[in-house]
Amino acid sequence: MDISITQALLIALITGFCYAGQLLGIYTNRALVMSFFVGVILNDIPTALTMGAIAELAYMGFGVGAGGTVPPNPVGPGIVGTIMAITMKNQGVTPESALALSFPFAVLFQLVTTALYSLFAGTTSRAEKLIKEGKFNRFNWLANSTFISFFVTGFAIGFFASVSRPALQTFVEALPEWLIKGFSVAGGLIPAIGFAMIMSVMLDKKLIPYALLGYICAAYLQLPTMAIALVGTVFALITYYSKQNTESANKSDTKNEKEQYHDLSNFAEEDFSDGI
Repeated sequence: MDISITQALLIALITGFCYAGQLLGIYTNRALVMSFFVGVILNDIPTALTMGAIAELAYMGFGVGAGGTVPPNPVGPGIVGTIMAITMKNQGVTPESALALSFPFAVLFQLVTTALYSLFAGTTSRAEKLIKEGKFNRFNWLANSTFISFFVTGFAIGFFASVSRPALQTFVEALPEWLIKGFSVAGGLIPAIGFAMIMSVMLDKKLIPYALLGYICAAYLQLPTMAIALVGTVFALITYYSKQNTESANKSDTKNEKEQYHDLSNFAEEDFSDGI
């Protein structure tokens, strides 16, 4: 499948917007969001969403940096990986193998992100100086320079990832079939690793039964994702209303204790007055 110049420009615009959107806190720099837009442009939404969902499972764990570590950037699987998964399906590239093949790009893009942050790290002091000097036009430009640089960088990444598809295809075709299958297996394991990293941090003893129930529903009962989500919703509602009933009972007991204490206080005062 070939990518036209128009499609390449649209992918570049989407990449620039999504890459710069992380500065606005609107979560556009997520693999699923970028994969969806690439799928719309390349007219293959099912493959794009499959790629995005697999990448999200992996990057749920990779997206949290421990200490001073810097996680890989989701632009790798979201843009490059999705382009590979859609345009190279005939070459045997699956979303799983595309995830593994896009991982070096994710690391590279994160290095670019770190370099951009380092480049504009000193703009704060410069902006304060421009405000004191009353140079508000230059301040506005400086305040938006980081966003502009991220947009331009994302545009370049998306454009070159689109126009370099023939080079990527040549690279993939040069790989032996057994290696591509190996990438598919490795790509299938990466989401499990990412999910396990999240579970190791978030999983509590009292939540283990729910995790086991979800595994049983998926592995043995073979329920679809929506059905498993509904099962989880049922248990969430049971827990929520159970806590509400417990809180109501505690409030009622507290109220009764206060009323009993008040009655005893009144009785003691009356008894003391009668004694006098």
